Amino acid sequence: MNREQLHSIYFIGAGGIGMSALVRYYLTDGLAVGGYDRTETELTRRLCDEGAQIHYTDDPEAIPAAFRDARHTLVVYTPAIPADHRELQWFRNNGFEVCKRAYVLGLLTRSMKGLCVAGTHGKTTTTTMLAHLLHQSSTGCNAFLGGISKNYGTNYLLNRDSDYVVIEADEFDRSFHQLRPYATVITAADADHLDIYGTAEAYRESFSHYTELIQPGGALIIRRGVNIEERLQPGVRRFDYGRTEGDFHAENLKIGGGRITFDFVSPLGNIPGVELGVPVSINIDNGIAAMALAQIAGATAEEIRTAMLSFSGVDRRFDFKIKNEHTVFLSDYAHHPEEIRQSILSLREVFTGRKISAIFQPHLYTRTRDFHREFAEALSLLDEVILTEIYPAREAPIPGVTSQIIYDELRPDMEKRLCRKEEVPALVEQGDFDVLVVLGAGDLDNTVPQLAEILRRKQAGR
Repeated sequence: MNREQLHSIYFIGAGGIGMSALVRYYLTDGLAVGGYDRTETELTRRLCDEGAQIHYTDDPEAIPAAFRDARHTLVVYTPAIPADHRELQWFRNNGFEVCKRAYVLGLLTRSMKGLCVAGTHGKTTTTTMLAHLLHQSSTGCNAFLGGISKNYGTNYLLNRDSDYVVIEADEFDRSFHQLRPYATVITAADADHLDIYGTAEAYRESFSHYTELIQPGGALIIRRGVNIEERLQPGVRRFDYGRTEGDFHAENLKIGGGRITFDFVSPLGNIPGVELGVPVSINIDNGIAAMALAQIAGATAEEIRTAMLSFSGVDRRFDFKIKNEHTVFLSDYAHHPEEIRQSILSLREVFTGRKISAIFQPHLYTRTRDFHREFAEALSLLDEVILTEIYPAREAPIPGVTSQIIYDELRPDMEKRLCRKEEVPALVEQGDFDVLVVLGAGDLDNTVPQLAEILRRKQAGR
């Protein structure tokens, strides 16, 4: 369907973090925008305030009149939506053009220069950091983010004068194969989503195919040690990066006193005196990748240095709620074993000598089944862990797969317990915590404001 024919667009799963950025894009484009989501959230309420028509009951009768004309309506859905979704079936049975979110993002990379960030972990922070670097520069960008930028309070940035679009390249359901990047970072290829890919080899192959999609004249920036076969088209530049080695890396790294500073070494021009606005060690790696892409897009050294310091982070990514000498409390979206390991190691580095505790809600039965030993190994780096039940998301239960299988593999001498999600506030009320992090991609994060209030009240009563 061409743009002249398109009058309205309907999103099934409109409140998803990736989908909602597209909702905002089409609202600014002057189209009628509506959709369905399973639950009302702060994000869906904001989308409605911005002009979207969103409802929360899967009922074809609830679809507004503006979205019932197949000649002028495009329907976009997320792969998390089940095939038997009634509204999705109604659109398919009535001749509507129906496509996945990734297809729409792919179209954007064909009409603009796509700066994409792929990888098992680090995508959202690196993408959001890159968007901030370019937004604060004379280059500018459009951006579709996988998290809410704390600098801008949104997951979408618009700049009609910029040729660049920043996109988080999601490997779930092979979505990133729809993209045609101008330049891309690959942060990691540790196996994940084995419910989709089946094997670690098939997962890595999907990244190999992704490298074929980079446009001639563009660039691949890959983290050192990522084990994939690169298949680049003629004319694609290839760089690697790492914390202390690679084409792009850090030198004169200093961590301490709540600050992280380093000199950025780059074949496109070194940038001395970089300071992280969010001083956790994993952001050294994220920052190197983001600065590399920003340089390729044309941002200057001074623009990059200034924006790195002013970067405020992403909701649910090392998102500090309380940070003082008595209590530290934060939320982190980490939900893959390697992400959790990096999160805990970063906390250990920043809060040396303090007791580190976590409340972890596993995400997906299949991921728990496939990686329960790896989860336990990562969580065993903590002093204390509280495990809640698995957040199922799109999945049905798998017999024998519960949080117990992680619990059973934890280090035997650590403090640990299993509980239901509803019991968490009482446990925080009763417990004695120094540094506490809520980990996972599920809905436990909804309790974070309540937990923060409990901890503040306890601290005030000392």
